[in-house]
Amino acid sequence: MPTPIIFDTDPGVDDAQAIAIALAHPDIELLGLTTTFGNVTIEVATHNALLLVELAGQSIPIAQGAAGPLVKTKNPPPGHIHGDNGLGDISLPPVETQALKQSAAQFIVDQVNARPGEVVVVAVGPLGNLAAALQLDPGLVDKVKRVVVMGGSIREGGNVTPVAEANIFNDPHAAAKVLEASWPLTLVGLDATHRCVLDPQSMARIVEAQGALGKVLGESYAFYRNFYQQALGIDGCCPHDSCALVWLLRPDLFSVERGYLSVVTDGLAEGQTLMAPESREFVDSRWSHGTPADVCMNANGSGVIDWIVETLTTHRSP
Repeated sequence: MPTPIIFDTDPGVDDAQAIAIALAHPDIELLGLTTTFGNVTIEVATHNALLLVELAGQSIPIAQGAAGPLVKTKNPPPGHIHGDNGLGDISLPPVETQALKQSAAQFIVDQVNARPGEVVVVAVGPLGNLAAALQLDPGLVDKVKRVVVMGGSIREGGNVTPVAEANIFNDPHAAAKVLEASWPLTLVGLDATHRCVLDPQSMARIVEAQGALGKVLGESYAFYRNFYQQALGIDGCCPHDSCALVWLLRPDLFSVERGYLSVVTDGLAEGQTLMAPESREFVDSRWSHGTPADVCMNANGSGVIDWIVETLTTHRSP
């Protein structure tokens, strides 16, 4: 049976790649996309989600969500990474469909309540929609099958500050609520995603196989690749958000440690994710509250890329 998922996203070049996987893979039942600010504004995120689903020839519910952080002042979107339009500033066709009237948080609550114990929420942007869903229905912690978060960094260091990963930094207060809640949670952060590089040859194969959607994936990748050459000195990009879906279907490609997560919400280290390993005791219990999470600490980079390429060249959206 395919796994029913809600994909919470701020598309975003690597989000677009992950959305293509979620639309195409036969082992995923995509219940809907929920959108958030992050890589782009909320309006652009929703526009891009609608467009990507249209290009894939599918009809998937899309619910618009968080326009800004819970507490802190919103940072401007990183146009130098994803382009001002989120897809490498390429020319995009008009969108013909519309988002639901329902909010992202309400959509999450309703879908999980309709199928308790079945739905996996995969969140690859700032975590305001999940924090809002928890506010609407605290009982979600017992009804969701699992929450998979692409975000954070335990030992790798940060990508927007010396210690913070972008999704967590963009809304640390929401991240604290989500990562410290008592639902089953897997964190797929930079410790794993930085081990994976989607190279130009692999991307060319995906583009060839994915039709109209592939054209957008390929052209936006070129912009993202340029950023990564300058930032990390690699030829390609880290497919961060796709890694969350790879973990869901191929957890054997990751090495995982269990630990208690917490998030620094203020000061120089705001947005830093901390993990207290379940197996250790510390001087007091402040780092060890909530429920232990599964935290990806490494990945088989070539195996992850092979799986992504196989998925997007074998399973094309209708």
